[in-house]
Formats: sequence, structure tokens, C-alpha cells
Amino acid sequence: MRVEALRLMRMLRTFRPRLIGSTLTGHVRKGSDIDIHVFADSVESIAASLELEGLVFDVERKQIRKQGEERVYTHIHVQDRYKFELTVYAENMAHYPFRSSITGKPIERASIAELEALLSREYPTCKSTSFGRGGAAHRSVSDLSHVAAAAGAGEAKSQVASEGDALYHSLQVFDLASRELPYDEEFLLAALLHDVGKGIDPHDHVGAALEALEGYITPRTAWLIEHHMEAHALHDGTLGARSRRRLEESAPYDLEELKLLSRCDRQGRLRGVEAPELDEALEYIRELAKSCRRLRPQ
Repeated sequence: MRVEALRLMRMLRTFRPRLIGSTLTGHVRKGSDIDIHVFADSVESIAASLELEGLVFDVERKQIRKQGEERVYTHIHVQDRYKFELTVYAENMAHYPFRSSITGKPIERASIAELEALLSREYPTCKSTSFGRGGAAHRSVSDLSHVAAAAGAGEAKSQVASEGDALYHSLQVFDLASRELPYDEEFLLAALLHDVGKGIDPHDHVGAALEALEGYITPRTAWLIEHHMEAHALHDGTLGARSRRRLEESAPYDLEELKLLSRCDRQGRLRGVEAPELDEALEYIRELAKSCRRLRPQ
């Protein structure tokens, strides 16, 4: 059940899932659910991710009186090998210290990284299941579809002034990037996913993107996403001398490619222009990844 919890949490990493309850503590009984907290201001964005994975689920809203107040709780029940109950909370409650209604003490909960560490620690001889992040340069490209879809679902609150919405803008940037460096998988992923955090946390979209994409992308792709806003400031001449020197001296990758990403980002802000569909962009990267694997020396 813990392994199944990790699998679903990885699918929903955009929503900062936290495992709670008997599956985490080890006190499961026959028929126990796998209980997970997820954080989103839109239930529809979570539903879209579950639908992309082909999972069967239903949404339930419960009205409960607590401490003299009527509260409405939203649960998503997922029918899979085990039953899951996802409890949906607002995004700004991701770090809220939830307490047990029985003991009043903070409840135990685990993030993806904490659950991976628990599994590796508790089951050291289990080699057949990949608990950690190691291995491939990034996870299957198809796994990234739910992250990008979350940006689309969050577009109403993440308007990009000139081009309409974050996903459409990102697809424009990807199209421009594919003309510049058509065989650079890491660069193309950065172009496609650089603004994915705007559908998660518009106040810190870079940090939100890096958290959502952790374990999916290579260090170079993460670096390009992390510093693309600084590249804008560098282009505008508004980056301070100290920050500019630090960026130039500490850059572990080609600074010109970061500047190129910035140019594509700026140019991809037009209304009414043709842009690939999300599935088309992912398929392009998927085929590119296959080609690279075929050409890689054994």
C-alpha cells in the first residue's frame, strides 16, 4: 500500500501530496483506504490529472460540524488496486500543521521524498521497485503531461497579459525553441515547462515549477528554468552588477542557451499565432528521447 501510495503521489506531485493515516503509520486493517492530502484551489485540476492517468474516481463533498462551525470537506475517492481517499485543501494550506481530532497532536504525514526515504529504510532488500529518484535523466515524458495539464487547468488565475494563458504561451515558446535547438531535449523541456508553476503558485512560479518537476528533469533543465527570470533582467539591463557577476561566474552550463530561452520566452507572447498542441509537443520530445537512446553507445 505504501508503494501504491508513492505511485499515485508521484502522479499528483503538482499538488504537493502528503501521505497520512494508517498506511503511513503501519496500522492498516482489512479494507483500509490510502489517505492522502492534496493541495489545490481547483478540484478540476486534480480531476484532470487523474483522468489523464485513466483512473476511475468520484468526488464527494461532506458537510461536517466542528467546534460549532459547519465545514465542507472535498474528498476524491480513487478506485484502483487499493482504495484511495484524497482530501483536497487550498494551496496555501500545504504547510498547515494539521492536528488529530482525537489527541490534538500534529498528525504524521510524509511528502514524496519522505515516503521514498521510508520505503528505502524499511525495505532495504526490495530491489524490484524503484523507490528513489535515481536512474534515467528524467522520468517518462508521458509522466510530465499531468504537470503541464495542471498549468492549463490553472490558466484562469495565471493570465499572461499579451498571449492569453500560460499553457498557450509555453507552447509558443516550445515551438520557437524547437526551431533553434531541435535536437536538444533538455532545452526543449525547459521551454515547455518554464512557466508551469504559474498554474500552481503565481506568486513564486519558479519555485513551484522546480518543486513540481523534481525528479522528472535533469539538472540542466532545472537550471534553465530556475534562472530564466534572471535572464530577462539581464536582457533588460536591470540585473544588478553583483547578481550578473554571480550568474556569469557560477553558471555550470552555457549562459548563451539561457539567454536564448529568454528570447524565445519573450517572442512567444502573441495572440492568434499557431502553436502545437500539448500532446504534439510531448510526442516530439518522446520521439527525440527514443532517438537519443538508440544513438547512445552501449
